[in-house]
Amino acid sequence: MTGVLAGFATIAVIIGLGMLLAHTGVIDEAGQRTLSAVAFFLASPALLFTVLQDNDVERIFSGTLVAVVAGVVATVSVTATVARLRREELGRTVIASMCSSYCNAGNLGLPIAAYVLGDAALIAPVLLLQMLVLQPLALTVLDVAASPTRPSWSRVVTRPLRNPITVASIAGVAVALSGVTVPAAVNDPLALVGGMAVPSMLLAYGVSLRLGPLPGRGVPPGELGLAVGLKLLVQPAAAYAVGLAVGLEDAALLAVAVISALPTAQNVFVIAGRYGRAELLARDAIFVSTLGCVPVVLGIVALLA
Repeated sequence: MTGVLAGFATIAVIIGLGMLLAHTGVIDEAGQRTLSAVAFFLASPALLFTVLQDNDVERIFSGTLVAVVAGVVATVSVTATVARLRREELGRTVIASMCSSYCNAGNLGLPIAAYVLGDAALIAPVLLLQMLVLQPLALTVLDVAASPTRPSWSRVVTRPLRNPITVASIAGVAVALSGVTVPAAVNDPLALVGGMAVPSMLLAYGVSLRLGPLPGRGVPPGELGLAVGLKLLVQPAAAYAVGLAVGLEDAALLAVAVISALPTAQNVFVIAGRYGRAELLARDAIFVSTLGCVPVVLGIVALLA
């Protein structure tokens, strides 16, 4: 339990510092956009490259992945169906889908995997799935939605290759597969810059909390409740059920349920801000799901451990 609480405490402190900087006038809305831009274009790509180059890529094809994918499919399907009935704009639907399915696997998942599940490598399949499949797909659709003209198929297909986050992820996996050792002269600066990613995201998020409407006041309660409910309840339940069906053992089932119950990742807010789509929904979903994740994860551990 210590890992869970420590992970949440770390996030809360940095967000609080962002709120303090905004409250004292040190950072304004322009500063928030700058922090988000640095995280999106520079720090996050550097972090992903340095993290993925050391991962065992073969673990992405484990049975755990099947269960995790099932949880994602379940929540995205519900979100997309509701958005279609409401006739919502495509970009907003993408962000809403990420709010209900995209886990905080890096900043919170790693300590939880290490201290609660006993193996930090358990988070690797989720990291790779999100970085190499879900995020590039979401960014491609957002690029298409933001384009003033209908892009050609060739531009749609190649858009992920022009996104710094996607390119860095692919490069990191390529290094991991090849077994090549990146020279320290290259890797050390990237690791240093990558260390800015999570703090930049959290500080920008804290600034948004202070300068924007209070959580829950800028988004319809039904829309926020749907996103958070899908993220914290439906996703882990669906992942657990499929994991049970494919024959995962008790420890693996616990890992699947806990990982799927992680809150919405902070970089969803960064992406929402980058494309100007559903920023308040992303902000509020992160805030509420992070608070709600604590009792949910503790409950899962108590029931299944």
